[in-house]
Amino acid sequence: MHRALVDALARDLAAASFTSGGVLALVGADADAALTRMVAQPARRAALRQPGPLATLLRAFWLGDAVTVQEMADALPALGVDGAVALGIAEHRGESVMPLVAIRPYAYRDALGAGEWWIASDLDELAGVWPLRPDHVLGVGGAARTLAALLPPVAAASALDLGTGCGVIALHLRRVAQRVVATDISERALRFTELTALLNGVDGIETRLGSLFEPVAGERFELIASNPPFVITPRAEGVPAYEYRDGGAAGDALMAAVVAGLHGHLAPDGHARLLGNWETLAGAAGLERMRGWCDGLDAWAIERDSLDPVRYAELWLRDGGTIPRDTEHDGLMDAWLDDFDARGVTAVGMGWLALHRPGAGGGVSLSRFERLGQAVQLEHAGAHLAGAFGDAAWLATLDDEALKREHLLTAEDVTEARHQLPGAAGPNVIELRQGGALARTLSVDTALAALVGACDGELSIGQLIGAIASLLEVDERILAADLLPRVRELVLTGFLRAVSD
Repeated sequence: MHRALVDALARDLAAASFTSGGVLALVGADADAALTRMVAQPARRAALRQPGPLATLLRAFWLGDAVTVQEMADALPALGVDGAVALGIAEHRGESVMPLVAIRPYAYRDALGAGEWWIASDLDELAGVWPLRPDHVLGVGGAARTLAALLPPVAAASALDLGTGCGVIALHLRRVAQRVVATDISERALRFTELTALLNGVDGIETRLGSLFEPVAGERFELIASNPPFVITPRAEGVPAYEYRDGGAAGDALMAAVVAGLHGHLAPDGHARLLGNWETLAGAAGLERMRGWCDGLDAWAIERDSLDPVRYAELWLRDGGTIPRDTEHDGLMDAWLDDFDARGVTAVGMGWLALHRPGAGGGVSLSRFERLGQAVQLEHAGAHLAGAFGDAAWLATLDDEALKREHLLTAEDVTEARHQLPGAAGPNVIELRQGGALARTLSVDTALAALVGACDGELSIGQLIGAIASLLEVDERILAADLLPRVRELVLTGFLRAVSD
């Protein structure tokens, strides 16, 4: 890729203020919000009312509109129209210049701070491109933002982005890793990753072509991230396959293969973060089936949603551009449902998988597979999940007597809410709520609420249990047997922390 041309393009984008803030100022809040919902026309109308370099870049590289040669020349004074053609981001069509790629600003905030990049990808339905080409390369969507938020804020010598797509996760990994390897089965995706990295001046990212772990055979990484092509697609003639979502395996076998590959590619004390789908079939719940994939690794799986076969098929038919009034819709729906019926699938779970390889001599201390449907503040998720593995390892060293000697603190983001009926002598419901971590809300009893409220580091857990038992006039040993497992849970889920943290 021609470095000088990419540098010229970056200068032009910056000079035109082609940023999230610049676009917001140009089109207004309503039109900007519409863009996130894949509605282009309000932004297009605003850009046409205010012609200039920024409006041209928005229309061309965000909305996919053809522009005049003069408009493109004015918007790209350093690169020039010929440079854009040479770089492969536009082409001449009669008297107009037609964009061939999408280049969109992407603002992010993670544990290391806030920033913004330009992300190059294929033009999509927002740009009027439909149906998508089989080797379509996605830009930044909700899945990419979620995976970026789940990344642990830990320094790493090496990281692997498995199935890199447009390269946005590789950029995030490079913020914490000295070296990043980005792999994909698609040469087109790797070209976009290279363009995205160069456009933002990010070095240290190496691209490699190949399926899953084949390009990194024999190598280990301290951090691995993947939003793999996990969509469960029937292997039937006439069903379209898209590289960005369909890995070519039956059922959830691709997810199982990705997790299996981690055993041979995670360095000791290394972390992995995955998005994925998993099937409930033959009476075996998806989360429990996945537990078997993770043997030998610390694992925390979070199922965010579960869809029945019909809703799952509807989701991905719409994603592929097929809606009920289309003539091919019913035949494709039959293919999906026939596949699920043949394999005994009753539901498909969708969510996140955080994994950790124990260090030398260490054993598995965390194996947690849960459904978590409530809203989550993703900005806190990465740090929380990373810390949970350390918390689990620490808790594993403590028997109940040792835990009673510990001094704990209530996390700063935890609040308490009490609800009672009018005229009642006391609360009917006591809730503990998190502002950070995974934003859980827990209903607790009086004893646990009292313990959490008193965890200021001064008294040990055993001393607190003794005081509460006396106050409630209950047997201290029975109360301890009830509270200590729940104290462990509160440490793991971020409501309580050790004084030394």
